[in-house]
Amino acid sequence: MNREAAPLLSNGSVSHHEKPTMTHSFKAFITSSKFNLLLVFVPIALAFSFAGASSTLVFSLNFMAIMPLAKLLGFATEELALMSGPTIGALLNATFGNVVELILGVIALKDGMIRVVQASVMGSILSNILLVLGFCFLLGGLGRVGQQFSMTAAQTSSSLLALTTMSLLVPAAFSATTSDDKDAEIGILNLSHGTALVLLVVYGLSLYFQLKTHRALYDQVEGEEDEEEEEPQTSMLFSVLSLVAVAGLVSVHADFLVGAIEGVVEKWQINETFVGVILLPIVGNAAEHVSAVTFAMKNKMNLSINIAISSSLQIGLFVTPVLVIAGWIFGQPMTLFFENFETVILFASVLIVNYLIQDGVSNWLEGTLLLASYTIIALAFWFHPV
Repeated sequence: MNREAAPLLSNGSVSHHEKPTMTHSFKAFITSSKFNLLLVFVPIALAFSFAGASSTLVFSLNFMAIMPLAKLLGFATEELALMSGPTIGALLNATFGNVVELILGVIALKDGMIRVVQASVMGSILSNILLVLGFCFLLGGLGRVGQQFSMTAAQTSSSLLALTTMSLLVPAAFSATTSDDKDAEIGILNLSHGTALVLLVVYGLSLYFQLKTHRALYDQVEGEEDEEEEEPQTSMLFSVLSLVAVAGLVSVHADFLVGAIEGVVEKWQINETFVGVILLPIVGNAAEHVSAVTFAMKNKMNLSINIAISSSLQIGLFVTPVLVIAGWIFGQPMTLFFENFETVILFASVLIVNYLIQDGVSNWLEGTLLLASYTIIALAFWFHPV
């Protein structure tokens, strides 16, 4: 990542004695990533959206516009994290790590598109544990016999993923064993509200586990190179203002994107669930996915796995419960009862990931297996009846 700073020393690092000015902060912000080249789609998407262009064009342009904005959100969060110390910084990253998915979910939920919300949640988890992890194992393993990572930390994360899966399996079993549809709907809604609160508590405890009591488990394993200490590239005021401004832009683009989904589904005769499971996760996760794969190619597997699996955990234990509670507030029946088809797919996906990471070593063939699994799932959603 190209993160220019100001003022710069002769070796390119930031001076410890001078704080970045607003001008230098803006320069670092704009040049922070090659993804920023896609910012050209922001004004174009807004212009066509306000002009009432076709649903396909509005969806496509806003889709492209949100990707660089998601990367800038991550950059602003990382800058604030560097200024706040390791513990507060980690909490900031955990809280804002999936803010794009949360914004998309809340907007879709307000529009009553519960199936799209559920599908996007499912898709985010699947894309992280199968697509991203698969590319990490494949590209990181090329030319290497194997890559080591913290087995205990990975298995702990997998256990939390299993809990996330169980939180979806229980409502499905509840529905399957209740004969009265009305009673089942009320029961599942109440069950989902209670489960959402439990998951939020577990998420908080998992952060405490990772950041405090068992932090050593998540440190780099032998054979990985140490990360160079980073210095903030922007000022505190600029980071806060940019975070608020970019989040506002994301909300506007997300509103147009979600509003165009129905038109795209109707025109192209594709499954609404396919849009949520396969397409929407790309919007908020593309830049993050590239970072994870880049770390894997540098043989920094702990960082790669932490990005992939931790992001899934944030979706399952934080974003999903928050969306359930948001539905409770909005009066929308958002529950943890997903379709049986999707629940079975998630269960199988978590199962195969658990099998592949239990030895603490990855290779390119395991990456191929994960990518093959994701391809099969994508095909299933594509051909699933509308």
